[in-house]
Amino acid sequence: MPYYRSAGTVPPKRHTQHRAPDGTLYFEELMGEEGFSSDSSLLYHRTIPSTIREYRVWELPDQGRTPNHPLVPIHLSTHALFPDGTSGIDAVTGRRVLLGNADVRLSYVLADTTSPYYRNAIGDECLYFEDGEAVVETVFGDIEAATGDYVIVPRATTHRIVPKRPSRVYAIEGNSHITPPKRYLSRFGQLLEHAPYCERDLRGPSEPRVVEGTDVEVFIKHRGNGPGGVVGTVHVLPHHPFDVVGWDGCLYPFAFNVEDFMPITGKVHQPPPVHQVFEGNNFVICNFVPRKVDYHELSIPVPYYHSNVDSDEVMFYCGGDYEARKGSGIGQGSISLHPGGHPHGPQPGAYERSIGAEYFDELAVMVDTFRPLEIGEGGRAADDGVYAYSWDRASADDRGAADR
Repeated sequence: MPYYRSAGTVPPKRHTQHRAPDGTLYFEELMGEEGFSSDSSLLYHRTIPSTIREYRVWELPDQGRTPNHPLVPIHLSTHALFPDGTSGIDAVTGRRVLLGNADVRLSYVLADTTSPYYRNAIGDECLYFEDGEAVVETVFGDIEAATGDYVIVPRATTHRIVPKRPSRVYAIEGNSHITPPKRYLSRFGQLLEHAPYCERDLRGPSEPRVVEGTDVEVFIKHRGNGPGGVVGTVHVLPHHPFDVVGWDGCLYPFAFNVEDFMPITGKVHQPPPVHQVFEGNNFVICNFVPRKVDYHELSIPVPYYHSNVDSDEVMFYCGGDYEARKGSGIGQGSISLHPGGHPHGPQPGAYERSIGAEYFDELAVMVDTFRPLEIGEGGRAADDGVYAYSWDRASADDRGAADR
């Protein structure tokens, strides 16, 4: 996080005694990044945060992945993964892996049930709420989340997701930290004037609240030799992990709504980096929001055809009407993968049809990765199998007729 916060009660000086009104000593925990050399927060617990009563293996949902070979662009229909709505599915254990590599995993879930307490010990998570409403309860405090919200949860933050109504969540799980792009930040961490959002747009957690409880299970995702390099463990704690009376620092979860992103436009088509919102190691997160488009008298507002020389491009279409993809079968909840090595761009007709447009009403979250993405169980189940032919009308028509 780019700025300092303090919540609850903390002592005047760090690493000094902090006591309850009855004289009981609170237990200080430093939660810090990069070996004490980057952002951190100090949390003050009523009980020892290291205590474990029991432990067992958490058998994770299928984390396996297969290479995208033969190399093809693909279209995933995420809503088809939950065709009858949902019942008894939570936003942690119910995630289905769509795509992933050694740096990031992309999953999707439609959740209506409270998740277990959960901690990702591999990296930060960026949760995008396509639809719905939930409370993300964390050891720092609660965050209210609804349609269009990103929620950034730092690595090893104990939390759970409590839907208020069924929620469609696109989970971007990094193997690193997820932060605002460095070019948006001053050398001291303030968001700069050219950044498309600022600190006023970021919503931190509420005041911490002490929750009573015993034998509380915490599900932990961590590195190991399981499929995709991910394994799980459940710790049973003798006390509730939400026992923090106060904390301060620059590391904590926060929310940002996509409507608060201020798009950058130009006389001609602007490249994807102007749409960037966050970054992780070897991947970036961008969002394409409703905006005025190119105003040069000869401009072509939809993207030009381009080759991803160094990256795979994933687009999650989550609102509006995405002009460049008309005629491809892509709609609300669709995900397209355009892999490195394949030149891609607008669907047939969209290039010329866009001429003269002044405004695009579209909403999409893009993840570009700098290592090839493999296809997970959810991706295989949601693949429409025909998107690769969508630029060739004759081939697409032939295959459509065969399907009929």
